[in-house]
Amino acid sequence: MRSVRIAAATALALPSLVVGTGTAAAVPAPPHSNTCTGTLAAPGVLAGQFEGNVMIKGVCLVNGGATNIDGNLILAPGSGLNATFALNDVTGVGTSSLDVQGNVRVSSGAVLALGCEPNYAPCSDDPAAQSGGTLTGNNTIQGNLTSSDALAAIVHATRINGNVTQAGGGGGLSCAVPTTGIFSQIHSPVFSDYENNKIGGNLVAVRITSCYFGALRNQVQGNVTFSSNTMGDPDANEVLTNQIDGNMSCVSDSPAVHFGDSMGASNMVEKHASGQCGFDVLQPNPAPSGPPTPISVKMADAASL
Repeated sequence: MRSVRIAAATALALPSLVVGTGTAAAVPAPPHSNTCTGTLAAPGVLAGQFEGNVMIKGVCLVNGGATNIDGNLILAPGSGLNATFALNDVTGVGTSSLDVQGNVRVSSGAVLALGCEPNYAPCSDDPAAQSGGTLTGNNTIQGNLTSSDALAAIVHATRINGNVTQAGGGGGLSCAVPTTGIFSQIHSPVFSDYENNKIGGNLVAVRITSCYFGALRNQVQGNVTFSSNTMGDPDANEVLTNQIDGNMSCVSDSPAVHFGDSMGASNMVEKHASGQCGFDVLQPNPAPSGPPTPISVKMADAASL
C-alpha cells in the first residue's frame, strides 16, 4: 500500500486541523453572525441555528454541538471547514453535527472535510481514533454539494439529497506534502475522496488535477460521471464498490479507473456503464497481478460475484 493511500483513506489525521491545544484554540463566531472566521492557529467554531446563508472565511470547525443552517453554506475562496466531529468539544454536552437545508458551495482553493466514520476516516474527536474509531458523524445536505476549482473535498458517511459535483481544482500532480496550508498540518498530499455517502442525485467529478482521488462504497440514486481527472499517484482514481441506480461513465481519466490496492469490489450499476468503468473492462484486483475483475457489473448480476 502506497504511503499516499494510507494518508488518504486509512490514517487521515484531521484532528491536526486544530493547531494548538484543541478547543482552547477555537474562537467561536459572534452570536447571530452568519459569517464564521478563523485561522489555522485559532479556528472559528460554527455551531447553533442560522437563518439564511452562512459564509466560511478562513478556517472553521463544526465541533461545538449541532449546527443547523436554514439556507446555503458557502466556503469562500481559500477557506477551510472541518466538519469531522461527533462530540461537542466546546461544552462537552451533546454531539456535533451539520445540517444544511440548502446547498453547499466550495469555492476556488477551499477545502471541505465533511463526515467521519470508523476505520476509513475516524472522527477527529473519537477517543478510539488511533485504533480505527467507534464514532460516526451525523451530517446532512438537503440540496446540492458543488465544488468549483476547490483545493479538495473529503466527504464521508454523509447524506446529500441533491447532486454532488466537483469540477476543476486540486493541488496539482505533486504528491509531496505541502509546506503551508491545511494539508501541511495533516501531513498529507492534497487529495479528494468520497466514501460511504448516500447521494440522492448525481455524482460528478471532472477536470480535477491532484495527487489522489477516490470514490468508494457510495450509494448514488442518479448517474455517476468521472471525466478528465489527472492524478500524480499511479494508485489514484480508485472508483469502486459503488451502488448506482442510474448510468456510470468514466472517460479520459489518468490513471484509468482501476482497483489499485484498495481491496474494493466492482461497481454495481443498474443501467449502463461505459468508458474506463464499462461492463466489459477488466482490471487486476488487486493491482498489479490479481485476477482480472470487471470494474462494473450489472446490479442484477452482482450476486454471482
